[in-house]
Amino acid sequence: MPGDRPAVTVFVCTTCRSSGEGAFPVDGVALAEATAAAQLPDGVAVQGVRCLANCKRALSAAMVRRDGWTYVFGDLSADAAPDLIAGAALLASSGDGLMPWRGRPDSLKRGMVARIPPLSLPKEP
Repeated sequence: MPGDRPAVTVFVCTTCRSSGEGAFPVDGVALAEATAAAQLPDGVAVQGVRCLANCKRALSAAMVRRDGWTYVFGDLSADAAPDLIAGAALLASSGDGLMPWRGRPDSLKRGMVARIPPLSLPKEP
């Protein structure tokens, strides 16, 4: 049921490597685990996902708001979990479904790759 889904889901790429092709452990796994282990705000969930196809800007994550916009971020550091959680909290509490620029962590300002509209976006004039 849609009402049972979290307001915001943070998807963290688990195949991203920031230290080269053979790096182990995979930095994306570490970021996904740290983000999932953090104190999550109400309405926020975290899920690891295999490859967000943003390899040239690894580490990558995406945030999907159930009734709002989706954001894709790249160039994240392995210790970006607090920034992802702060961004997800901003997106979850936003009145218009957009993540506000003010208060957004710097890594989510510099690292924004795309902002994707919801399928239910009203037609613009």
